[in-house]
Amino acid sequence: MLTGINRIGDLEWEVPIGYVPGMRVPGRFFLSPLLAETLEEGAVRQLANVATLPGIVKNSLAMPDIHWGYGFPIGGVAAFDMTEGVISPGGVGFDINCGVRLITTPLTEADLAKKKRDLIERLFNAVPTGVGAKSTLRVSNKDLSAILADGAGWAVERGLGTGADLVRCEEEGAMPGADPDAVSAKARQRGIPQLGTLGAGNHFLELQVVKEVPDPEAARTFGVHEGQICFMVHCGSRGLGHQVATDYLRTIEGALARYGIHLPDRQLACAPIDSPEARAYFGAMASAANYAWANRQVIMHEVRKVFSQVFGIEYDEMRLIYDVAHNVAKFERHDIGGTATEVCVHRKGATRAFGPGAPGIPREYAAVGQPVIIPGSMGTSSYLLHGTTTAMEKTWGSTCHGAGRVLSRSKAKKEVRGRELREQLAGEGIVVRAHSDAALAEEAPEVYKPSGEVVRVVHEAGLSDIVARLGPLGVIKG
Repeated sequence: MLTGINRIGDLEWEVPIGYVPGMRVPGRFFLSPLLAETLEEGAVRQLANVATLPGIVKNSLAMPDIHWGYGFPIGGVAAFDMTEGVISPGGVGFDINCGVRLITTPLTEADLAKKKRDLIERLFNAVPTGVGAKSTLRVSNKDLSAILADGAGWAVERGLGTGADLVRCEEEGAMPGADPDAVSAKARQRGIPQLGTLGAGNHFLELQVVKEVPDPEAARTFGVHEGQICFMVHCGSRGLGHQVATDYLRTIEGALARYGIHLPDRQLACAPIDSPEARAYFGAMASAANYAWANRQVIMHEVRKVFSQVFGIEYDEMRLIYDVAHNVAKFERHDIGGTATEVCVHRKGATRAFGPGAPGIPREYAAVGQPVIIPGSMGTSSYLLHGTTTAMEKTWGSTCHGAGRVLSRSKAKKEVRGRELREQLAGEGIVVRAHSDAALAEEAPEVYKPSGEVVRVVHEAGLSDIVARLGPLGVIKG
C-alpha cells in the first residue's frame, strides 16, 4: 500500500486532507489487500485532486475498480452542493453513459447444443461492431434531435422494444435536462450513422448462463434462476458522446479564470453548477446519455430478433432486467445530516446502487433495491447484484462498474497474443467473435483486475449485495 494512506476498515481506506495541497475533504476508497497490489499512485493522486474541487461534499470516493483516468480516476464518485459546487466533464468521462443492460431468455444451455457458434455468427452480423461501425438505420438530423431528447423512448415508439423496457432502465431511458441544441454539429455528424452499433474497446455483446444464485429471493424478484441463458449489452454514446466531452472540456477549461478556479490538474476543468458553461454542458451530456440509452435499446432489439429466429421464442420472452449507466452526472437528493438535500453526483466508471425504497427504482424492485450489473472481462464471470442502504449512506448510492484495468491497451497488445487467447477461450467452451486478434488482445482477462475479487469487496463492504453469478458462453467484441 502507498505511504500516507490510512486504513480505516477491513476494506476501506482514507486519503487524508493534506495528501495534496488544497484538499477540502478526505478521499475514501474501497479495496482488498489483494487488489491493493495493483493500486496506482497516479489514481490515488487523482482521487486526492478531486477533493480540492469547490463545493465537494463529505468525501472524494473511489470504488475497488479504481485506476488512472482523465482528471477523475476511473471508479471515482463525487457529490457537489448546489451553491458552491461545480460540474466537471472529467468527472463524467469521454464515453458518456457507457452502460450495461442484462436480458433473460427462457432458454437453457441444452437449448444451445450445436447452435451456439451459429448464434454468435448471426449476432455478429446483426450488430455492427468495431471502430467506425455504421448503423443500418437511416437517422436524419431531425430524428437525432428526438433521440437526444427522448432516449430509449424514441426507439420504443418505433417498435424497437416495449414499454416495459423503459420502466426497467435507469431514468426510464431518458435523463431530464437534455438540450439537443447544446450538442455541436460535429458531435451530431458523428452520431447520425452510429445508432445501434457496439463500438470498440471494452464494449461487448455477451451470451451468458446463470451459474450461481446466492440470493434466491432477490433472484426471483429480478426473474433469474440457475441454468438460465441471458445476454448482456455493454456500450455507450459512441462518437457523439466523445465529441460532447471534447467540445466542453475545451469550453470549460477556457472559463476557469473567469470563475477564479485554481486546479492541481487542468483535466479537472469545471464550472459552477449555475454557470452558462455548466448548464450547456449538462444539457449536452444528458443528450449524449439519452443517445446511449437509445443505442443499447436498438442493439437489444436486434439481438431479440436473432434469438427469435434461431430458437422460435417470442420477443417478449426476452425480458430486460435493468439498464445501468456509468459515466454520468446527475442531480439527486441524498440524506445529509438528516435532511434530504439536492447535490450533483458525478459517477465516472461507477454504477448507481440505490437501496430498497429509494426513489427512481422500478416499483417491482422497490423491496429489494435497484439491480446492479457488474460485467466481467472477456472470459470471466459477470454479476447481478442489488443496491443497499449502506451505499446510500456511504457512497451516494454508488458501487463499482466493472473489473478495472491493470494494463494499458498498448501494453496488452505487446504481452497478449489474440489468436492464442481465442484458442484458449474456445478450449473453455467460449466462442469469441471480433474484427481482429489485436482487438481481443486489448481486452484479455489478464489485463483487468479479477472481477470476482472486485465484486467481493463491494459485497462485503455493503455497497451492493450479490444476487447471481453469470459465466460467458460467447462473446462479440468491437
